[in-house]
Amino acid sequence: MDESIREAMDTSKQGNRLLPILSLLFTASLWGVIWYPLRLLEEQGLAGLWSALISFGAVLSLFLWVPLRERESLQSNFLPFVLMGLSAGWCNVAFIMAVLDGNVLRVLLLFYLSPFWAVCLGWLLLGERLDGQSVLVFAIAVVGAMIMLWDESLGMPWPRDSADWLAVSSGFAFALSNVFVRGLQNVSVLLKSTGSWGGVVIVASIWIWLSSTGFPTVGSSVLFAAVALGLCGFLVMTLTVLYGVTRMPLHRSAVILLFELVIGAISSLLLTDELVLPREWLGGFMIIAAAALAARIHARDEA
Repeated sequence: MDESIREAMDTSKQGNRLLPILSLLFTASLWGVIWYPLRLLEEQGLAGLWSALISFGAVLSLFLWVPLRERESLQSNFLPFVLMGLSAGWCNVAFIMAVLDGNVLRVLLLFYLSPFWAVCLGWLLLGERLDGQSVLVFAIAVVGAMIMLWDESLGMPWPRDSADWLAVSSGFAFALSNVFVRGLQNVSVLLKSTGSWGGVVIVASIWIWLSSTGFPTVGSSVLFAAVALGLCGFLVMTLTVLYGVTRMPLHRSAVILLFELVIGAISSLLLTDELVLPREWLGGFMIIAAAALAARIHARDEA
């Protein structure tokens, strides 16, 4: 084979290995700052539940044709598809409610107890096993998260209010939805994304109905901003996270997504009066190291 052709193929192969990693780092960065526009919308009178319903509903309305086009795939995977959608729906709605009511960094930390759930669920439901390096990655990430979470005034890293419990339940739902994503290998990313958006609309609608939350009186500019957040934010975030999670083991994608903690810490430092302690920075650097090592292992195994 000509040397130039071989080099081109090697470069293409390397790009294909790195793309899932980059997609997860990208979506983690977006999730680390998404709380800010959500809080701005809430300040304008649009509550979190309605923000979720309008933003994700706008995205879903553009892709209702996808289940019709791929109805054979949907029918053959109907139950896991529905479970994936509902777990993704709870994940997103609970996260939005938690990040609006709680401390940003604490919510993110409690959400990212999800690697615990990811490893357990991956082992129980997918038969994934951890090698020595993967155990090291997991340990570094978890220790880093615990260092960031520890606060003597708050006690052990344990949920203390509704925002904390919502964050924990969101993290569990995120890990569970990723289990179904990994299991639906023969389902397109676009169909899985549509299922996730539909799950958010269903969960938010039921929550609004149960809480008897009336439609807020807000201007058209606020509603337009919520729609724009869905089309420019949640749409991209869903596609990139599903693309990355589909293409690597569950425990590694969970660790790489911990990068959101670092972005969340930086954004909360810059945009709020929340303080980030040296201990929390140390934990953040450990998480970055774990994410980098996880990415390296994934690239090695795909070579």
